[in-house]
Amino acid sequence: MEDRNKTTGTENGPENLEDALRRLDAVLDRLENAEDDLETSFSVYEEGVKLVKYANEQIDRIEKKCLVIDEDGGLHEL
Repeated sequence: MEDRNKTTGTENGPENLEDALRRLDAVLDRLENAEDDLETSFSVYEEGVKLVKYANEQIDRIEKKCLVIDEDGGLHEL
């Protein structure tokens, strides 16, 4: 059987948030097509979970860096 985990590219981890979201989209496509056997589907699902975790961590990090302008024109981190 062909090892199709490489289509999601998660072996080396995503390069950035956009890459993680792109790879997650590929995982969702694979799972929706349901062409893989059950064992492979579980492996793909596990990779998807790792990508979601990475994406959530990156979004949290970005949110903490966002600045908010207050009434006085001052900048404050969220």
